[in-house]
Amino acid sequence: MPPFNLTSLTPATFILAGIPGMEKSHIWISIPFCSMYLAALLGNGVMLFVIRTERSLHQPMYLFLSMLAVADLVLSTTTLPKMLALFWFSAGEISFGACLTQMFFLHFSFSAESVILLAMAFDRFVAICYPLRYMAVLTQSTVVKAGLVALLRSFCIIFPCIFLLKRLPFCGHNVIPHTYCEHMSIARLACADISVNILYGLAVPFAAIVVDVVLIAVSYVLILLALFRLPSRTARHKAFHTCVSHVCVILLFYIPAFFTVLTHRYGQQIPHHIHILLANLYVLFPPLLNPIVYGVRTQQIKEKVVNVFLCPKSRLLQE
Repeated sequence: MPPFNLTSLTPATFILAGIPGMEKSHIWISIPFCSMYLAALLGNGVMLFVIRTERSLHQPMYLFLSMLAVADLVLSTTTLPKMLALFWFSAGEISFGACLTQMFFLHFSFSAESVILLAMAFDRFVAICYPLRYMAVLTQSTVVKAGLVALLRSFCIIFPCIFLLKRLPFCGHNVIPHTYCEHMSIARLACADISVNILYGLAVPFAAIVVDVVLIAVSYVLILLALFRLPSRTARHKAFHTCVSHVCVILLFYIPAFFTVLTHRYGQQIPHHIHILLANLYVLFPPLLNPIVYGVRTQQIKEKVVNVFLCPKSRLLQE
């Protein structure tokens, strides 16, 4: 019997099924999803514009924040346009190459965002624990290197997933019960052993994220110890206030991520459409809420937004 030609068993296209069991509600679901996506584009775009145009914000904290905004834009834009096309026009067909590309940038931006949050925690640690050395440690070169580390680590972790998927035969199975392409949803369609995909696709990225979380936790334990040693309550309050926005963003990013992973692993009783809805909200909530959190909690950004967008209008009205 001649051996199988595995290349011929790779489908030319996949079909994204959307949210199984809720196909009739796709149009209604698309309304809040589209609104949140547009708000995320606006919020992160304004954040990038303000940081770019205001020289006083060209500091490590705000440069890291601009990296976070870019990662949020990539995370949401990788998935939402295709998802909305699926909801509005039933355009669920996606080529094999495009599916792998979407999968890569989805996981890549998630991993990069985790490294950026770690870098922001280090920024707060140096600012509070070693304030006199802050400008010497957090130089522009250090910030650029941190950004490059985020890109390089994410690339090295996620790129092998492409080859792990391309080696699999699919035997004509091409319907993905999801709204976007992600590693395990593609691998589960294969008619071959996917234990390597499960081991690498879950264990390696998950371990990297856990390392980030542990290092962030260590940073904040040291920050809290430093805060308790400050002599006055006013100084403690001011230092703590600078960390609140970052802590909120960390919680917005990691809690939905770990909840999604745990429900996939242990929540077999949870309906599949709930899994898909949670996965969709996960790629929407951080990009939507991060600019709001930093815009509301950070006085410098609020002031600069007012200066950039409202003061010119006031001057025109006065003229």
